[in-house]
Amino acid sequence: MATLGLNDVKTGKKIIHNGDPWLITEADFVKPGKGQAFTRIRIRNLKDGRTTEQTLKSSDSFEEADATDTDMQLSFIDGIGKDRVWHFMNMETFEIIPATLAAMGDAWKWLKGEEECVVTVFNGSIIAVQAPKFVELKIVETDPGVRGDTSGGGGKPATLETGAVVRVPLFVNQDEIIKVDTRTGEYDSRVK
Repeated sequence: MATLGLNDVKTGKKIIHNGDPWLITEADFVKPGKGQAFTRIRIRNLKDGRTTEQTLKSSDSFEEADATDTDMQLSFIDGIGKDRVWHFMNMETFEIIPATLAAMGDAWKWLKGEEECVVTVFNGSIIAVQAPKFVELKIVETDPGVRGDTSGGGGKPATLETGAVVRVPLFVNQDEIIKVDTRTGEYDSRVK
C-alpha cells in the first residue's frame, strides 16, 4: 500500500487511521503568515460513520487504505432480526461476499433482493453499502385515505414490504407499488 505525504492528502482519498479505513471529506492547506504550513483535514470512518478533524504537519504521512467501491447485486438475505446477513454478488467474478447489519447501515430498509448497490470492500469484507437512489416497493399496510381529511398535512404512514415506514399521500392505498428516494427516505411517486 502507498504512503501519502502532506501533498498527496486530498478530498476523496481513503486512508488508514488508528487501524480503520477513513475517507477524507475535506482537506484545507493553511499557510499562516508566521510559522510552518499545515493541512487541516476532516475524515469520516468508513466502518461506523464517525467524523473527526486532524491537523497535519509537513512531516506527517498516512497509509492509503485498500478500500474499493464496487457495484454488486444483492443475491439473497439469510437469517432473522439482528442476525440477518445480506449476501452480495460481484457481477464480474460471481464471488459472493456477506454483509452484516453494521455494514448495511440504513440500506437494509430499501433492499428486498436483486438490487444493484455500491459496496465498499476493505480487506475482503464489506464495510459499507449504498442502496440505489430510488427503489420500487410494495405497500403492505396503510390506513385507507378518507376523502377531505387533509388536516394531518395530507399524509399517512405506510409500511413497505421490507419493513420500512414512509409517509405517503392520502390517495395511495395498500398493495400499490411506490417509488421511494432512499437518500431521504421519502415517497417520490406511484408506479403505474
